[in-house]
Amino acid sequence: MTNILLIMFAAILTENFIFSKFYGICPFVGVSDKPSTALGMGMAVCFVMTVSNAVTYLIYTYLLLPFDLIYLRTIAFILVIASLVQFIEMFLRRYIPQLYSALGIYLPLITTNCAVLGAALLSVEEGYNFIEGTIFGFAAALGFTLAIVIFAGVRERMKYADPPKCFRGLGILLIAACLVAMAFSGFSGISFE
Repeated sequence: MTNILLIMFAAILTENFIFSKFYGICPFVGVSDKPSTALGMGMAVCFVMTVSNAVTYLIYTYLLLPFDLIYLRTIAFILVIASLVQFIEMFLRRYIPQLYSALGIYLPLITTNCAVLGAALLSVEEGYNFIEGTIFGFAAALGFTLAIVIFAGVRERMKYADPPKCFRGLGILLIAACLVAMAFSGFSGISFE
């Protein structure tokens, strides 16, 4: 149980995919205009990352390892992720069209979101079992969602700011992202021993 809590704490805060591994920067900058859109993207990534970690563990353990097909790991994982994203896209188009249109091009980009693939590859590399790998995927997705929603809130506030001309646009975005990342880095000093 302690191991699972440590995995969750690390994936959400200390080793946040966006702020420490720099995975998923494209949707982080592209979808964080409004907190509602960021939350929708985060929920979609949560579903895909959690289920893909579970499925990729099964494929890796029961198909790729026994038949010595480890070199197909990345391709197999991408196929699993692409299938899950297609499922989410069909679901959102039918049942939540507002969120589907708000996410726009970024929804199909979950397929190529390196955070989703990175979570699957890292859980295999770390040697997590099925439960640990699935929880790692969920916690990493929660960390992704937390980061993107917090940054969307920061961007909402920045709409009313008047930065100097040289910082407008991408410049102030990167500075704000750096400050949020520094806040997250404060969690890395916590020790559980």
